[in-house]
Amino acid sequence: MEFRNKFPRWINEVEGAHDPDPQVPGTKIQVLDRSFSQDKSKKNLTIGLANIHAGVPDIEGNKKKIAEICKMFKEQKVNIAVFPEFCLAGYFWDDQKACWPYMEQAIIENHLDWVKGTLEAMLDDNFKMIIFNNIRKGWAKGKKFLNSTYVVNKSFDYMDDKYIYDKTMLPGIEKTYTETGKDDYVLIDSPWGRFGLSTCYDMCFGQLYQEYARIDKVDAVIQIASWRGPSDRDYPGMNVHTHEYYGYAWDLFAASRSATYQMWMICCNAVGVHPISQAKFWGGGGLWSPAGMKLIQSSHSEEEIIIVRNIDIKGEKKKETDDFDYGLDFNKIYKPINAKRANTRIK
Repeated sequence: MEFRNKFPRWINEVEGAHDPDPQVPGTKIQVLDRSFSQDKSKKNLTIGLANIHAGVPDIEGNKKKIAEICKMFKEQKVNIAVFPEFCLAGYFWDDQKACWPYMEQAIIENHLDWVKGTLEAMLDDNFKMIIFNNIRKGWAKGKKFLNSTYVVNKSFDYMDDKYIYDKTMLPGIEKTYTETGKDDYVLIDSPWGRFGLSTCYDMCFGQLYQEYARIDKVDAVIQIASWRGPSDRDYPGMNVHTHEYYGYAWDLFAASRSATYQMWMICCNAVGVHPISQAKFWGGGGLWSPAGMKLIQSSHSEEEIIIVRNIDIKGEKKKETDDFDYGLDFNKIYKPINAKRANTRIK
């Protein structure tokens, strides 16, 4: 832990960036402030990733924390703020008699005034987007929720379905409380590049990422999650074992998705222990380049915010594909299926 923090601080001082590792005012949340480049032109992105813990049951506390972090992001000249899955409601637990009524209070429909009056009100010509997640009413009234990611900005209505990403793949307990977004996908065209959205377990399935890369030509995917860390895998004959297999898988998928599809992975994950279920979330949000290289990653045990300044999203992607473009070779073998978001072999 000490080594991880001291090494980036040395880089920051050499580059002449901002004072290293401040804290969010009024909290104990450390901020890792790094610079991808010294080019401060508007074509480059400054992003803030809030790898935080959501209290349960504590909707109002979660709202206060989100707002405080957004205020800090604005002061630090961040362009896009990203928060993890379930950052407003917190995560589900097994006691349905307690969890269902709490989650009914947490749905986004009950907090529209807060989003508009607090989050959207902070946005300006520089602080342009806040990406956060919360449940909303499902397709059938009185039934399950949708796990939804919203893009708050001044250019379009964040409650317009075409700008909401509903989580597609549902693990474990989430099948009890939520329904799938089916074939949902969202594209955000910005001054810095084209972004796609995905949520947590979606990252285990390559189809969505192939669509984003080969069909939509995205430059980056913003992946938010409440991804857990602990799970045992043991291979005694090889003297290989881990108690944090799911955490290993998070790091593996973030790198492999970015490397395979030559696009940025911008990841934000919840951290800490669920106060009721004791589920332990992995944290480890960060930035992976189009080469699959991990550039920075947050703590696996403590809330930690990352700010990365002056990221050349389009330029770095072009460098990678100029060196070796997997898409060109893919298109020689596979062709689009007419009117479908899929490809098949060329006969």
